[in-house]
Amino acid sequence: MLNKLTISAFVEVLETSDGPQFVIKTREGGLLIGENGKNLISFNHIVKKITSRKFGAEGDGFSFSLDINNYQTKKIENLRNVARINAQRVRYFKKEIALQPMNPFERRIIHVTLEDCPDIITESKGADLQRQVIIKPYL
Repeated sequence: MLNKLTISAFVEVLETSDGPQFVIKTREGGLLIGENGKNLISFNHIVKKITSRKFGAEGDGFSFSLDINNYQTKKIENLRNVARINAQRVRYFKKEIALQPMNPFERRIIHVTLEDCPDIITESKGADLQRQVIIKPYL
């Protein structure tokens, strides 16, 4: 697919607990990532659709992810830090905090990061593009 886009790239395959991660290294990363990762999300979706069509039922349950120049990895680590810092604020002030609206993938990272904190509860509120994570103290 990258050849069809005439993009020069190197692909590294990493084994993760969620399945293989294909890390694409390229100088044209900005083009593939897009504003706030929107192109990367779309690219990931297209590749998964193509894989599903090509392998049909055979491909069911085959999970993988794409990353470009470690953008996704850095984004996940940043979201985990946001979750931990805001959990500390909730503990200190004993008040809930509403995070900025996020896409489903980003919200999931926040929920998963804080799921083992017995003194914290997370929930998603809002609709569509305004859906956000609320971090609350467990009282």
